[in-house]
Amino acid sequence: MGEKRAAVLKKELNISTAGDLLRYFPFRHSELFYNIADLKNFNFNNENEEKPVVILQGNIFSVQQQYERTTAIFQDKTGSISLVWFNMQNSGWLHEISHNTQYILFGEVSVFNGRMQIVSPFFRTFSSYKLSRIKSKFQSFYHSNSKINKQFSAKNFHYEFSRIVAEACYSTLPACEETLPQYILSENNLLSLRKTLGNIHFPQSAELLKNAVFRIKFEEIFYNQMNILRQKANRKAKNNGFVFDKDNGFVKKFYKNCLPFTLTGAQIRVLREIRGDLVSGKQMNRLLQGDVGSGKTIVALISALMAIDSGYQACIMAPTEVLARQHLSSIEKLTKNLGINVKLLIGATKVKERREIHAALKEGTLHILIGTHALIEDTVEFQNLGLAVIDEQHRFGVAQRAKLYEKNYQPPHILAMSATPIPRTLAMTLYGDLEISVIDELPPNRKPIYTKHFFDNNRAQLNKLIIHEIDNGHQVYVVYPLIEESEKLDLKNLENGYNIMCEVFPQYKISFLHGKMKSAQKDEIMAKFKSGETKILLSTTVIEVGVDVPNASVMVIESAQRFGLSQLHQLRGRVGRGAEQSFCILMSKYELASQTAARLELMTQTNDGFKIAEADLEMRGAGTLEGKQQSGMPIDFQLFNLAAAADQQLLQNARDIVNKILDEDEKLEQPQNAIILKRLEEIYKELRDWSGIS
Repeated sequence: MGEKRAAVLKKELNISTAGDLLRYFPFRHSELFYNIADLKNFNFNNENEEKPVVILQGNIFSVQQQYERTTAIFQDKTGSISLVWFNMQNSGWLHEISHNTQYILFGEVSVFNGRMQIVSPFFRTFSSYKLSRIKSKFQSFYHSNSKINKQFSAKNFHYEFSRIVAEACYSTLPACEETLPQYILSENNLLSLRKTLGNIHFPQSAELLKNAVFRIKFEEIFYNQMNILRQKANRKAKNNGFVFDKDNGFVKKFYKNCLPFTLTGAQIRVLREIRGDLVSGKQMNRLLQGDVGSGKTIVALISALMAIDSGYQACIMAPTEVLARQHLSSIEKLTKNLGINVKLLIGATKVKERREIHAALKEGTLHILIGTHALIEDTVEFQNLGLAVIDEQHRFGVAQRAKLYEKNYQPPHILAMSATPIPRTLAMTLYGDLEISVIDELPPNRKPIYTKHFFDNNRAQLNKLIIHEIDNGHQVYVVYPLIEESEKLDLKNLENGYNIMCEVFPQYKISFLHGKMKSAQKDEIMAKFKSGETKILLSTTVIEVGVDVPNASVMVIESAQRFGLSQLHQLRGRVGRGAEQSFCILMSKYELASQTAARLELMTQTNDGFKIAEADLEMRGAGTLEGKQQSGMPIDFQLFNLAAAADQQLLQNARDIVNKILDEDEKLEQPQNAIILKRLEEIYKELRDWSGIS
């Protein structure tokens, strides 16, 4: 191909060799028709069927230009079909078409006024199309973007790209080396790599296409699991952990004098799992999952006390100042009679106080440091950090979380917490290097939150609910996606919302809160809401996590269509924290995309965070597993789909195969596994592995 096309493929798709081309897989295939007559039996009235794709050999007749519309007739040995172009009146190549010349033509077929047609077909002269001898049962379709389409044209990208891939097949496939051992191919009935690559791009039959897709999916998840599980074994072998085996009485005093309630069975089970890690002599790397309000913070605190009992320090890193302050408030209240030193370090911490915190950390007189990403600044030095708790871990970048590993001469124990439940299949892949604990039990006497989806014309009904709840002694949150009005986005905003709410509810104290406010102002507003003085708190998503006001019983989410499932679930979790019935009202405009409507409907049907997470996974994808990307389908998976039930089973099978191989040959030193080791090095040579970072 030309230099410009080669450059854009390298920049946009990281394709620079023939091998890269063959490893860039199509996302869809359509059955190909080679003769016009074959299209007569196609049901064009079925909207659920994709349009048929043709590759035809024949002649072009009757080229006519009418204003912005150009038409022609294409004829092969079995019949004829109309061709249509728009805005092509200045294109000289139209006049060069000769009815005496044989052409190869590609395109999607539609019907207009009862006659079959192809709009903007891609065609070349038969003599110049050297690869016309390739016969496949299907046309492959490839992902592209606007920059790529400028070089290939959006309409013709798939056909032009197929031609380039075909040349790569001719030049490269004969020398293509296998990437899986023969015993794995045989035991799992997998196609060879050469046959796989040939049939993923140019399938010779539906069965061969199915088998080629399966082989690629297997290889993608096999090497993903091989890398993760080898990392896990390597970490366990190398990373000695601090042993928390001393007893200075802090945990016992806490249980006896400070704990204001009885722990749930799930909390007790999880604490036993954590204690087992902390006395094992190996570094703990554990993910604590628990739905909103399940009591993860108390587990984190008791774990921190285990560290303090053995003479170590602990830190808790939260993604927002609001959540960090909430942790400080609750932990100070719970530990006020224990004689331990707890401090807060955030971006707004004053210079003098920051210096005092730094000094106390180095001296070892500061036991628990709570903060935001300020904790990972280079100036923060611990005397002996033994435990790092990362709350709402998905809100931090992987590289940020990794910096906590460097805060001691050997890595501290890591407890990552998430209130966004993760489906088991995703957790065992994404967090394959972590042990996983689940708090699957809410505190007693909690009532399920009643969730309802209202359109904007249901305001009167919403207002009645707000008045009823406030007059019965409760409080209300109203969350907006924007602070101020946007010309580009048709969404509710905090500023207009505040003015409207003040007009509708003049009898109540109303306040608003957003992330751009100064810390002191935020603290004052939250204090008034917690005390009950403020009846309605308007906010952006700054209150998504950590805010705990048991008296609040209504959560109204404006322009709810703007939020993802996990965010909606988090916001809903700000209410329902007391014994009274609570409500979550999802407000939206009437016109919604089908997937958006389904998302809001799901929220009204379940409070189960794990069911919501399964749906979120299916809708949004999983994020990169060994990389740093955290949304969208993984870059290391082109065809494997964690959301598909069949692929989840394939994940389990591949994991079992990998475990068996590593049990017998942990370092992959046996001759039959040399291929695996070589392929691992090829895949991950330019990618720093983040899979061990929780």
